[in-house]
Amino acid sequence: MAEIEGAGALQSQWQNAGSAIAAERVIVQRRGLLAGMASGVAAPALAQTAGWPQKPIRIIAPYPPGGTVDAVARLVQPGLQAELGVPVVVENRAGAGGTLGTAAAARAAPDGQTFVFVFDSHVTNPALIPNPGYDSARDLAPITLIGTTPLLIVTPAARAWRSFPEVVEAARRGPPEAVSCATNGNGTMAHLVLAQMQGVLGVQFLHVPYPGGGPLATAAAGNQTDIAMGAAALSGHVASGLVRALAQTGARRSGMYPDLPTLAECGVPGIDAASFLGVLAPIATAAPILQRFREALVRAVEAPTTNAQLRGGLGFDLVLSEPATFGQFIENQTAVWQRVVRDNRIRIE
Repeated sequence: MAEIEGAGALQSQWQNAGSAIAAERVIVQRRGLLAGMASGVAAPALAQTAGWPQKPIRIIAPYPPGGTVDAVARLVQPGLQAELGVPVVVENRAGAGGTLGTAAAARAAPDGQTFVFVFDSHVTNPALIPNPGYDSARDLAPITLIGTTPLLIVTPAARAWRSFPEVVEAARRGPPEAVSCATNGNGTMAHLVLAQMQGVLGVQFLHVPYPGGGPLATAAAGNQTDIAMGAAALSGHVASGLVRALAQTGARRSGMYPDLPTLAECGVPGIDAASFLGVLAPIATAAPILQRFREALVRAVEAPTTNAQLRGGLGFDLVLSEPATFGQFIENQTAVWQRVVRDNRIRIE
């Protein structure tokens, strides 16, 4: 049975956050909101939002500085400020696998002043955390799926391995957990993929969870782990040569990494995992505000410099989906990772 190590303190945080938030939750069905966005906006709603925005806008990044979510939020921040004409503040609210910051967004006033950027743990947490303090479909309105990127499996440049099969062979030769694998946290997509890999290969890696992509990337670049698995936060170190990419986790090779083999090509079939980054808002936020924010965000992402950094620097395949498409994506991905957790008997102790 694969278990998530050292999660007792996190479990306590999740439970406490859920209890505090439950009484404050705004119960509004997302379906009606998205229908309103698609079919037009009533005059009262237009009147209420005609002057928006007039105050600084807060973007919650529910992970530590230096990781993927933080990096993307800060990349688009200047463009959003220019498009919306007010200050945009990125607020890091890390903790409990991203649920503390996401829950803070879910209970924020639906006045168009708060948005939250989420990535892969948003769809893995529901299978692992009994009471995260929010329900994505009920409490948060989807705005857009910015893009996707495969997880990368890398090794520090100082290590001798040149391919993932070499790592597997070293793990087979040694005792259990002789080879360490760092991820961006307990319960993240990288951790669940590690559990899948171990089941397919019949080997046991030493899981070393770090509290976010930034600390993970620093550890990998600093030769503090044998291999590391994560998303965009690792790509800059691949480009600089501090780490060497061995494999990617998508079912097909990404356009960002056309020369990097997939896990299936490395002898680990059945895994298809892509990290993603998207934007949500409190569910009762008025439809015209959500629409205007999305339009501003799309323009900010499509600015040439930002676009190049997201694609080349962070390795994203950009999507910029419509809200309903992103909502369906979250629903589908949540179901996929619930099956992975169930089939691999992964749990929080």
